[in-house]
Amino acid sequence: MDQFSGKAVLISGGARGIGRAVAFLFARRGAKVVIGDVLADEAGATVAALRAEGLSARCVPLDVSSAPAWSNAVRETVDWGGGVHVLVNNAGILVRKHIETYSEDEWRRVLDVNLTGSFLGIRAVVPHMRGSGGAIVNIASNAAFSGHPDPAYSASKWGLRGLTRSAALQFAADGIRVNCVCPGLVSTDIIRGGRHVETMVGMTPLGRMADADDIASAVGYLAGDAARMITGEEIIIDGGFTSGAAYWKTAVDADSYR
Repeated sequence: MDQFSGKAVLISGGARGIGRAVAFLFARRGAKVVIGDVLADEAGATVAALRAEGLSARCVPLDVSSAPAWSNAVRETVDWGGGVHVLVNNAGILVRKHIETYSEDEWRRVLDVNLTGSFLGIRAVVPHMRGSGGAIVNIASNAAFSGHPDPAYSASKWGLRGLTRSAALQFAADGIRVNCVCPGLVSTDIIRGGRHVETMVGMTPLGRMADADDIASAVGYLAGDAARMITGEEIIIDGGFTSGAAYWKTAVDADSYR
C-alpha cells in the first residue's frame, strides 16, 4: 500500500469526481498528491479530507488551457514533492449541444480543456521526468471509440487517444510511460440523474455504472510498477458497453439466440 511512497503525483481536475477518487488512491498509497483545479473551494475541501486521514496533499490553481498555469503547478509540485513522478490528466468538460447549435467559442473551449490541456500538461512535466522516468495517465472516455452526441467532446477524446500514443512513442526512451483510461458512465454528481443514464445502464452488460474508485484503480495500476511494460495503451472501463452492447441487447430482446 506504500508503492508510491516518496513520489509526487499531480492531478488535474482533482477536486471532485474521478479526480478526487484518484487523489485518495495515490495518497493512501504513500504519494504526495497535488490537486490542480479551477474549483478552489472544492479542491480545498478535498485536500482537507485527505489531510484528515493523515495524508500528504495540497492544491494549486490550474486552468489546464493555460501554459503558464501548468508551469506554476509543476514548479510547485517539484518544490514541495521533490519532483513530479506521476501526472494524471483528468480535467474535462462537455457541452450538451449538437453541431448546428455549437458556437465556435464552445467548440474551442472543450478542445482547449480536454485535449490541449493534456498536451500542455505532458509538455510541462516531461523535463522533470526525463532521466528518472515517470508515468502519465490521460483520462479519455469510451466516446473515444464511437460518436458521442457532443461533437467537441467526442473529437477531443479521440484526439486524446492519438496524443497518448504519440507521447508514449516519443518518450519511451526516457523511461516515461503514457497510457489512457477510457471510462463510460461513472457515478458522479455530473452524471447522476441525467435523462440518458437509465437507458445506457440498461444496455450495459454488467448492469451498472462504474464508481469513481473503479476508474482510480485502473489509473493506479497504469502508474505503478506492475504496469512497467505497458505504454501507449487504452483501458476501457464501461461494463462492456463499447464491446457491442447494442448488438447484444437487440439480439437478447428479440430472443434471436437460444
